[in-house]
Amino acid sequence: MKRLRRVGVAFLAIALLAACQTESGPGEITVASTDSAYPTMDRVVHSAVACWFKSNDPAFSSYRLASELNSYSGRPRLLIVAKSSPESRPLAVIQAEGKPASVQAFGPLMSQSLGSRIAADVKRWTSGSAACGSAA
Repeated sequence: MKRLRRVGVAFLAIALLAACQTESGPGEITVASTDSAYPTMDRVVHSAVACWFKSNDPAFSSYRLASELNSYSGRPRLLIVAKSSPESRPLAVIQAEGKPASVQAFGPLMSQSLGSRIAADVKRWTSGSAACGSAA
């Protein structure tokens, strides 16, 4: 009887822990492009502005975009920062380098549920499309 009770308690504890888990994103991603870094990131930045911010997408209402296409490091990039604190550390960075470009997306936001949406959009835009995806 005690053994059955322990198994029941253990099962309940595991079930409760699983219920507390939040949906997570993919974390850091890397995507290959056929274009060089600047044209790839130019497309990504313009698509992000149109699809995430100018469209008033509620998933991105707490964030701002900072574009750094003219990077002296040879890595044009896009930063997603908190709207209420734009001077603080970026929550997501999307950057490209090389020819053909390798595009990376990383930062804390990529490990949250919105990271899956960002990853899908970045993959689509890196492949040459400027289309907006469906809202998460």
